[in-house]
Amino acid sequence: MATGLGHEHNLLRSSGAPPRAIERISEPFRRFFHLEAASGVVLLGCTLLALALANSPFAATYKAFFDTHLNLSVGPLTLDYPLWYWINDALMTLFFFVVGLEIKRELIHGELKERRKVVIPVAGAIGGVALPVLIFTILIRWQDGGPAALRAWAVPMATDIAFVVGCLSLFGRRVPIGLKVFLLSLAIVDDIFAVGVIALFYTDTLSVGALAAALLGFGGITLLNRLGVRTVSAYVVVGAVIWLFTLKSGIHPTVAGVALGLLTPASAWLKGASFVEVLARSRSEIDAAAQTDEEPLSSEVIESLRFASREVTSPLERLETGLHPWVAFLIMPLFALANAGVAVSASSLSEPLALSVGAGLFFGKPIGIFLGAVIGSRIFRAPLPDGTGAGLLTAAGFLAGIGFTMALFIASLSLKGPLLEQAKGGVLSGSALSMLTGVLLLHFFLPSTAQVEAAEARAQGREPANPSPFASKRAHAVG
Repeated sequence: MATGLGHEHNLLRSSGAPPRAIERISEPFRRFFHLEAASGVVLLGCTLLALALANSPFAATYKAFFDTHLNLSVGPLTLDYPLWYWINDALMTLFFFVVGLEIKRELIHGELKERRKVVIPVAGAIGGVALPVLIFTILIRWQDGGPAALRAWAVPMATDIAFVVGCLSLFGRRVPIGLKVFLLSLAIVDDIFAVGVIALFYTDTLSVGALAAALLGFGGITLLNRLGVRTVSAYVVVGAVIWLFTLKSGIHPTVAGVALGLLTPASAWLKGASFVEVLARSRSEIDAAAQTDEEPLSSEVIESLRFASREVTSPLERLETGLHPWVAFLIMPLFALANAGVAVSASSLSEPLALSVGAGLFFGKPIGIFLGAVIGSRIFRAPLPDGTGAGLLTAAGFLAGIGFTMALFIASLSLKGPLLEQAKGGVLSGSALSMLTGVLLLHFFLPSTAQVEAAEARAQGREPANPSPFASKRAHAVG
């Protein structure tokens, strides 16, 4: 049964009252965090399954399955790659496409739109990228890890928002919205850095002809947008051509996915007034048809209503809403199954590369984010996120040390063979330690449920219930 603010929200909805501004602002975050929390559980399950298979008598069968070649031929063109390659280079392009959509949404409509709000997440993200890379590089050189291992310098710079949100969901209403928005915005900025690094530093060879063809494809996408073409299949065909030529150019095709996401229109074709006009005109035709014995609706009216209902939302919102569940519950779990299977042993986790990656995530992320956020706050006089003090900021930094998806992806681009397995071991160990520490710190520093309910009661002008003596003592200790 709903209580407090949730009950009030349901009453307003059932009465037909228009949503308040705070509801319009917070609703996308509620949807996003609900989806990401559930996908984090699925992702964790697939990670544990991959680890179990890689450390079981079925390890050879597990590896052979993802090494199975999948051949796609169209005329003289043949694409013949192992299954893990198709997942990492084809399916993950959709993942990065959604990342591009999220980045554009945040830049145009979200937290990254306002300079004052973007200062702290950007400053925290810069610190959370720079310090892990610095720690990794120092440790590799100190341990004489070799030049090949140095190629993995970017591995510990990433944050996996699905796991982060899964951890936050354990605490329900106790987590302030300011902390959630801070971590989401920080992860978006992290993704921007990661995509730039992939494009600039992990391109070994470059085919100018294929790259030119890909750029022509982007020009075609822009032209279709300008002409007002709204058929999704047209963009899918051009997007597939862009993916192919980007793959052949030597640039990783996931970069094309992000670029396509950033090119997706963020405004609706029909604005509010135009949508109301279409509905009014259709309503008059429906009423006229209902007074006769003729067919109640013409195909033109049906098509007009179908077009209006689709085009009143932006292509960005439609694509993000439609693709996000597929990415969260299919592509990311498949990526985990294909890439998280590491033979774990004490010796492999004590290798210089594994230790350097793990230290970058576990120490570099929280310290870098904390210092970056505090320094940014002092320099630009921007406030820390609402309801977030030093303790919760530290907890958020540790949660951001859960690198996983992007970290494993960068590792697969930069390394091969035993070094890749060592880097994966470092990602998994560093992420696991960061997750455990972040959850423990959240448990200690977050307000109790009784305190949250009391604050909600005061906000509504009601007398708060008497909190338990344990909650009062804990609040005093934390404060």
